[in-house]
Amino acid sequence: MFEPRRDQIAVEFTTAHGGTEPLTWGQKAIWQDMQESGNQFTMFGGCALPEGSTAGDAAARLSGLRERHAALRMRLGAGAAGQPCQDVARSGQIGLDVLAFPDDADPAGILRYAEQLIATWPLERYDFHRDWPLRMAALTHRGACLYLVWTLSHLVADGGANLLVLDDLVTPGEPRGAEILDIARNEQTPQFRQLSSRAMRHWAAQLRHLPPQTFGEQAGQGQAGPQYRQARFVSPAAHLALLAVAKRTGTDASRVTLALIATAIGRAAGVNPLTIKVMANNRFRPGLASVIAPIAQNSAVTIDLAADSIDEVVARARGASMTASMRAYYDPDDLSEVMARLDAERGYPARVTCRVNDQRAMVMRDAGALGEVTPEQVRGKLAETSLTWLGPEENMHEQVIILIENQTDVLSLYMFWDLRCLTEGQAEALLRGVEEVAVEAAFDPAAPTRVPGPVSAR
Repeated sequence: MFEPRRDQIAVEFTTAHGGTEPLTWGQKAIWQDMQESGNQFTMFGGCALPEGSTAGDAAARLSGLRERHAALRMRLGAGAAGQPCQDVARSGQIGLDVLAFPDDADPAGILRYAEQLIATWPLERYDFHRDWPLRMAALTHRGACLYLVWTLSHLVADGGANLLVLDDLVTPGEPRGAEILDIARNEQTPQFRQLSSRAMRHWAAQLRHLPPQTFGEQAGQGQAGPQYRQARFVSPAAHLALLAVAKRTGTDASRVTLALIATAIGRAAGVNPLTIKVMANNRFRPGLASVIAPIAQNSAVTIDLAADSIDEVVARARGASMTASMRAYYDPDDLSEVMARLDAERGYPARVTCRVNDQRAMVMRDAGALGEVTPEQVRGKLAETSLTWLGPEENMHEQVIILIENQTDVLSLYMFWDLRCLTEGQAEALLRGVEEVAVEAAFDPAAPTRVPGPVSAR
């Protein structure tokens, strides 16, 4: 593989908008996750540039992008009582890495290099007090800039914001104000404090009767080797089957997938009712649709899986997750106070330690746009199912995390779990169980859940 020559362009930016404010609620939430897990949750992206673009054009796009979006000019500062705050610069400089490939480089090889860079660059850690939250590289060949590749800190953006960055790089928009600072100021007003208070009533209802952890007593204590594992399950058949369920029930594919995963957890681990954390998108709220900021926050969903049918679990998941989405905008400090109060009332600390995060594009969630699916199509895809064991994971602050990856024409589940709560066999039963539940329910409205009534977690 050829190696490009590496240079850097100093890119200046100047804007009238800047200042210092507390972290937004979304920033507080992701900062807490970073501190607990040790993970920085860096996102990434890439795009091709129009033919004839140069490194100078790429630098101009980067400069304009940062002038339009205050979050991309943010670094951490020290706020009141030693708590972190956000400092947004009005002017400064950022480096644009320029990777120049030899004239005889193969274009397909350059694309593979870009894909490899996208896969590995997010592993480089940020110093949030010193580094800008956006890093960008321009890949050039024979004087033309072919691709832009970037990494973006989750501290200033969520998945929706990362897509906005892509859109703004491809088609630069109009100048914007200091949106992330406006959000921080708004969240200190009485109107927004009331939003957080309402969300806390929802959280209290979900947390009041929790066991200490979602999967109960730790199994496999004292075993040798790493205690955390990861695996990826990919099923074209489950994808088609869940679309069939979505079509029949009039439910978006995201909530159908949540119901299928919950049922599979109930079957494999015997936990019912099941309370899980889901990532809710707050961009439906006024003024938040097009802001570069971490807007998505966790909410809690409780589902009783002892239903007459999987369709009934879908209906329960739909209602519970809709309520959770309406109560997913809150101050994490308020949640910490609620959790401490409930822990004292129960006489023991309790946490929701199962997280499901749907990372798929929003178009996947429109059930009305789904085509017809036949049993023959589903059965024909079963042979393409794959389960890949990905080895140990260094650290986790949950018992189980399931990411629904943004892949087309398949259901791709990336799962991390603690071996002390689920054995490898149970993890495999859970992942394969999602496909089994989907296929059973695809064309049978009466397909049973086969999950027992409410029981204490093991």
